[in-house]
Order: sequence, then C-alpha cells, then structure tokens
Amino acid sequence: MEGNSIIQANKVNFYYGTFKALVDVTMGFERNHVTALIGPSGCGKSTLLRLLNRMNDLINGTRVEGEILFEGKNIYGVNVDPVDIRRRIGMVFQKPNPFPKSIYNNIVYAPKLNGITSGKDLNRLVEESLRQAVLWDEVKDILSKSAMMLSGGQQQRLCIARALAMKPDVLLMDEPTSALDPISTAKIEELIDELKKRYTIIIVTHNMQQAARVSDRTGFFYLGRLIEYNTTEKIFTTPDVKHTEDYITGRFG
Repeated sequence: MEGNSIIQANKVNFYYGTFKALVDVTMGFERNHVTALIGPSGCGKSTLLRLLNRMNDLINGTRVEGEILFEGKNIYGVNVDPVDIRRRIGMVFQKPNPFPKSIYNNIVYAPKLNGITSGKDLNRLVEESLRQAVLWDEVKDILSKSAMMLSGGQQQRLCIARALAMKPDVLLMDEPTSALDPISTAKIEELIDELKKRYTIIIVTHNMQQAARVSDRTGFFYLGRLIEYNTTEKIFTTPDVKHTEDYITGRFG
C-alpha cells in the first residue's frame, strides 16, 4: 500500500506536555481515496488529523516523534515551511468558520496573500471553487453579501470552497457535518464523493454510518493507538480485532 500513499505516518508518537496522545501510529493514506478515522472521543483521531498539516505546532508544549511523509518528504524535517504544508494539505473544521467578510472575500483572502492579484484570475478561482463545493448556483448572485448570512450547511460548503481555492492535494475534515442537519450532511457527503476524484480526503467522524457511506478505508483508534486499519467494507463487516467489532456494533464508545 505504501506505493500509492500520498501521506505515510511512521511510528508516530505525540505528546501534549507529558500526556502521550498518540502511540506508535503507522499508516498510509492513499491518493484519491477517502480515509475515515473513527473511535471514541479522546482517542487521538483529531490529534492525528492536525498532525498531518502541522496544526498542532500552534499548541504550546506539544512534541512529535516519528515521521510523517508527504509525497516522500518528512513534513517535520528541518527547512520545511509549515505554511506551505497547510496550503497543500487543507483543512475543514467541525463548526463552519467563515470569515466575517463577503462570500467573495472568503474565497480570495488566502489566494491574495499568496500573490494572486488579477481580478480576472480571482473571479475565475471564486467560481471554480464554489462550483466544486456545489455552492455556486446558490450564491452566485449574492457574492458581495456577508458569508455570515448563509445557513450552516452553506457556510460549511463555503469553508470547503475556501480550502479548495488554495489548490491543495489533500483535504482534511474534522467532523465536518457534526454541527449540521441531515439534509446538509447528505449534501456534504455527496460532495466528498465527488471531490475524491481530484483530492485525497481524510475525515474524522463520530458517525459510524457516515464512515461506512463515504470512505474507502477506515482506521479505528482507541486510547491513542491505531487498533485496526483496512478497507471500510472489511472493517464494517469482518474486522480482525474484537475491539473494533465491539465499537462498531455499539457495545462501547
């Protein structure tokens, strides 16, 4: 599997101060696949997700051991620019967090910081990103209006469009539908299925059914350890580890 992995974690340990949040995690994430990370609260799945684009660097007193290879290079190596990593490995958070700006300016904010100044290029980028996030038809006539007036589901698709505007290779999603209603959730799940044609997607979810619906591979975490990692079908039908089966069938968690 390593041959087609865009990201490969090797023997990763992670500490918040003295607390060891991840223990010896080794796993690869395949290109143009959706990988779901599941497990009870506090098991390390969101910590791992944030490690993949160095978001944990922003928390004082944290430490990482082992290596995380992105296209063969260790993202924690010397001379690696975390800002560049975050541009190529985008992130969508649990709660929609649009900037208090217009819909248009939400999309162009980061590309402008990265040197795209031509109005024509920015307009094209806005349309392309919003189309990819299946939001264009809903907002094309109100681009100058505040993003805060959108519904929760629209705001989350705007945040996805904002991440896509940076042309990432990988999209990380930390429980992207947990704050949304069922209809908005279904739209985001359809969107994930469409986006994997172009991007590699890694999603943390508490929702077993969601993991089963949207992902190609699933990793089950418990107390900071990767207990089992396989195709989603195998994990949900014939897991190798009883602990995995107990979690999936709702015996604990």
